[in-house]
Amino acid sequence: MKGGFNRLIGAAMIAFACVGMWGCSETTFEWDEKRSGAKVMGFVDDSLVMVEDYRCWSKYTNYANGSSDDDRGCENARLCVYNYRVQEDGPRWCDSLTGSYTNGMWDGQFSDSVIWGHLYVQRKNSISLWKIGEKPHTINLNRNLEGCSIVFRGNSVKEWIDGTFIVRNEKSLNAGGDSCQYAVLDTSLKTITYKRLEKNLEWIENCDDVRAWEKDVYCVILDDEGENSHVLKNENDTIPAPRKFAIGGFWGNMIKMSGNICNINNDKITCSDVIWYGNGEGLKFYQNDEIVVEY
Repeated sequence: MKGGFNRLIGAAMIAFACVGMWGCSETTFEWDEKRSGAKVMGFVDDSLVMVEDYRCWSKYTNYANGSSDDDRGCENARLCVYNYRVQEDGPRWCDSLTGSYTNGMWDGQFSDSVIWGHLYVQRKNSISLWKIGEKPHTINLNRNLEGCSIVFRGNSVKEWIDGTFIVRNEKSLNAGGDSCQYAVLDTSLKTITYKRLEKNLEWIENCDDVRAWEKDVYCVILDDEGENSHVLKNENDTIPAPRKFAIGGFWGNMIKMSGNICNINNDKITCSDVIWYGNGEGLKFYQNDEIVVEY
């Protein structure tokens, strides 16, 4: 349901099944009243955040022979957009899913208003995309290998050069031997091409995060002492950071520096005074060590 909450009320369904000599079983199915697992998926801009959550259920079955089964699961993923700078009554927008698009399949931010999930690289090559205001869709991909033969499970998809996307995981960029170090995803050609780094890209091997704006490549990299991170552009240019940070990365068109959510525009980084510590903290945003926004 667009434009607000899909408010489901926990309901119970009791079913009786009698099979031959075994008698009857009784099953009770209940939806949780509240949603669970709120997880930040990405930042739309300097005030809006995309959040996924889901609804869990419990099923209890009592059998005629006195035994019983308890089962629990979660589904019906929902994507919402919240204001993280000003406390509001609820989300600006929400939409929920049923069927095959359930919780656990959405992995991260694809672009400013799109999240991605279900990136398969073995028998079935595909990726699913969910854009704010639209229903998800799956793109079947043709897989290519260039100069490598051992592919990896991607856990990061970021915008790349010439309208493509770079796919990697936390260990792939500095993988050796015949292992693929990164992949280029082209949604228009419906291809994903696994590669080893070309000579002009070898400098990104130790980047903690990487993406491109137009033809320029940007990298977040930790210094040799392991204390401070830097933002590099095309290997040799350092983008001045307004604060020191050790952990950081790109979230859509934003950049997160430790707890600060920052905007990067024309190679100038500006950070808000709102702090978000990570998904372990849930939907809590801080200012001067006090919670200013909580959902």
